Amino acid sequence: MDFVKPSIEYAEIWPLLVMFAVACLGVVVEAFVPRERRYLVQTLLAAAGLVAALVGTILIAGELEVLGDGQARGLIGVEGSLAIDGPTVFLWGIILVFSLGGLLLFAERRLEGGVSAFAGQAAALPGTEAERQASTRGLEHTEVYPLMMFAVFGMMMFPAANDLLTLFVALEVLSLPLYLLCGLARRRRLLSQEAALKYFLLGAFSSGFFLYGVALVYGFAGSMDYADINEAVRNDVGNSSLLLIGLGMLAVGLLFKVGAAPFHNWTPDVYQGAPTPVTGFMAAGTKIAAFGALMRLFYVAFGSERWSWQPMLWVIAILTMVVGAVLAVVQTDMKRMLAYSSVAHTGFLLTGVLGVQQASELSDGQVTSTQAVLFYLTTYGFAMIGAFAVVTLVRDSGGEASSFARWRGLGRRSPLVAGLFAFFLLSMAGIPLTAGFVGKWAVFTVALSAGAWPVVIAAILCSIIAVFFYVRVIVLMFFVEGEPEGEVASVTRPSILTGATILVGVAATLVLGILPGPVLTLAAHAGEFVR
Repeated sequence: MDFVKPSIEYAEIWPLLVMFAVACLGVVVEAFVPRERRYLVQTLLAAAGLVAALVGTILIAGELEVLGDGQARGLIGVEGSLAIDGPTVFLWGIILVFSLGGLLLFAERRLEGGVSAFAGQAAALPGTEAERQASTRGLEHTEVYPLMMFAVFGMMMFPAANDLLTLFVALEVLSLPLYLLCGLARRRRLLSQEAALKYFLLGAFSSGFFLYGVALVYGFAGSMDYADINEAVRNDVGNSSLLLIGLGMLAVGLLFKVGAAPFHNWTPDVYQGAPTPVTGFMAAGTKIAAFGALMRLFYVAFGSERWSWQPMLWVIAILTMVVGAVLAVVQTDMKRMLAYSSVAHTGFLLTGVLGVQQASELSDGQVTSTQAVLFYLTTYGFAMIGAFAVVTLVRDSGGEASSFARWRGLGRRSPLVAGLFAFFLLSMAGIPLTAGFVGKWAVFTVALSAGAWPVVIAAILCSIIAVFFYVRVIVLMFFVEGEPEGEVASVTRPSILTGATILVGVAATLVLGILPGPVLTLAAHAGEFVR
């Protein structure tokens, strides 16, 4: 057999290669650069890589070839393993923007008195002399920067994957660095390590389900390529039992990553225990990447089997919204409340996935499900990373204070910070003149156009419940005084890094709520998934 050189479209995938190269260079920096200089070198290297990849993504977006009927823009490259199309490039862009915000939170040092939020020596047992010495010497883990870059690389590959094998590789490249990052908190080390262990074990189980699903779908279609799978489904070849069971197992792996019920149990523990900069980065980036991968898998590979997976997503969406909204009401910790809020938002996003994908099936002026979900992911990401950035500022003598009791009266002591946090909460609640309202309107509209009105009714009811627990926090901050005998939290002045993240999040949430047209147009211009 003659060797055939693989064809790789470097001009279309170079932002991916940039992120991989920056991650590898970060490992080299850890090996050769003196410890006292690593923080600056790693921060600048990561920032340069993210900016270069973002510029490359914008350039590629302007050069995408128009294929077929003009709705799908892009190409299938790297021997069919990656799809570089409009939705992919849009997702790359917002992943890189939120990764820049996450990097600024990673690099923040003022809040912890000159060191980062990450453990000085992860190998030291909590409470031991080794840990105290590491803290006294001001040590910090700059390895978090290459780990973050590897995670961003996986996040970018995940929604671009065009076959099941590449999808699994991207899933693991995305997940493994996050498992490590979740266990590196400087304070509350045991809680952080517990969160990392839970995330790793449950993630390993979900990956096992996913791989079993890959094997069954391959047994049905005889291929891992999305187009071949769709053709096999369309022609109804093989054993349909393999297809249905395999589809269900693939769904388990992806629904775990987005935090959908009943696969959401890791979310509150991991969001609470992980370092808050990691939580903010993970809350925005992972959900964006996973929803991009989920939509491509269902729309492209299993588009002809919509009658099988759509009822499943109806049930999952309703269950996710109910679980997220109801359990958020009873929380007394800010990070856990935001975690269950994230679960509820997953249900709202799944509502959008149930909509009509083909623009040709809609009348003029209506949005497609892809357009609605892309816009919602954008609004959600800005609100979530901004909210967690505010959480890093609220502190007491023990460090970050995420308990509700510590936030009492915060609006009177620090009205600006409390007001910004309240604005993010109102956007998550979907109050008009915020980006969250337009996002919910978009996903509810596309679901109604597809006849999923029971899901929309459940979404509206859960949105009403969500308003209660968001407003409860606002009341707690502005209208409830702290107990005299208890310690209340105060706001620590951040550096320009965290301040910039919060201000950009507020500005984007406000602008997208008042003038959503440009981003909705950009999402519409992204078109459909190329097949």
